[in-house]
Amino acid sequence: MLLAPDKFKGSLTAPQVAAHLAAGLRAVRPDVPVVSAPVADGGDGTVDAMVAAGFARLQTGVTGPVGDQVAASFAMRGETAVVELAEASGLRRLPDRPTAATSLTATSAGTGELMRIAAERGARRIVLGLGGSACTDGGAGMLTALGARLLDEDGQPVPPGGAGLLRLARIDITDMIRVPVVVASDVDNPLLGPRGAAEVYGPQKGAGPAEVSQLAAGLARLAEIVRRDVGVNAAERPGAGAAGGVGFTALAVLGATLRPGIEIMLEQLDFDALLAGARLVITGEGSLDEQTLHGKAPMGVARAAARAEVPVLAVSGQRLVSREQLRRHGFEDAFALTDIESDPQVCMTQAGALLERLATRIAEARLERPLTRNPL
Repeated sequence: MLLAPDKFKGSLTAPQVAAHLAAGLRAVRPDVPVVSAPVADGGDGTVDAMVAAGFARLQTGVTGPVGDQVAASFAMRGETAVVELAEASGLRRLPDRPTAATSLTATSAGTGELMRIAAERGARRIVLGLGGSACTDGGAGMLTALGARLLDEDGQPVPPGGAGLLRLARIDITDMIRVPVVVASDVDNPLLGPRGAAEVYGPQKGAGPAEVSQLAAGLARLAEIVRRDVGVNAAERPGAGAAGGVGFTALAVLGATLRPGIEIMLEQLDFDALLAGARLVITGEGSLDEQTLHGKAPMGVARAAARAEVPVLAVSGQRLVSREQLRRHGFEDAFALTDIESDPQVCMTQAGALLERLATRIAEARLERPLTRNPL
């Protein structure tokens, strides 16, 4: 039995989900071997999942999105470091709820500081997970922390945040730290336009219409200066709009490659080897919905399991797509906490106990009979 869940956002980390599933399964079938391999897709919880996979957790103080100091972690094994933007520059690092003011000034500097520290500790490859960001600064803060200089007409550093980009006149990357970067993200938005970073994600970070306009103009200015000073035009590349434009500077200035986060995660887990001995896989996340079916972590697990012809079940807090839809995408069946508790708030606050109850039901129903093979 292979357990490969993502987090239940707001309730349980991916390792906690796996632990509760294992406890419920073992309560019914203590004889069945259970292997836990929590997963993530590059967003919140990526470092936790990598630590569960055997990476070391390193914690340090860095600049938070509004300039205060926050304690943030990255994961490292050998010469590979995994940096999760949400750890340093995420919405959860804001001292309060996002506001119009913070939407203009929030910075990705802490993410760059984590990358720099990882390089100083021997990282020769950085996996940069993007998701859950509080900033729309186009990665300007990240670049500054790595040693680049973003200057105004007077040769002074531009202010932090997306609004500060309106004053950008020159970028100097002469002294910038350079480490190969792989961006882990499922976002395919470009930097600019109706599907751009400011227009689509700015409101989630507190931006109203006026702030969205300023942020979009700042990002356009950044793209222009990068094209002129760095010689790369990446504003329209899929993924450039990820994490408030951090994807853009990673691609254009750091020369990063972009890959689906779950693919990178499964490689680090050596997931194919784990599947070789599995009779059943259980994956899932807080909400099974249309986004799940478009490449999020459970879908990546299901595709990998399909290649190995191992059946897959999905668990979630709530299920917003039909079982038939999930079956068409390779899941044998799906189970939600709301199947046994109708109150969503109770599902959030008592997710662990409910997940164990759900796992006992799965064990009773699924481990007493032969399992079919994944149809994909």
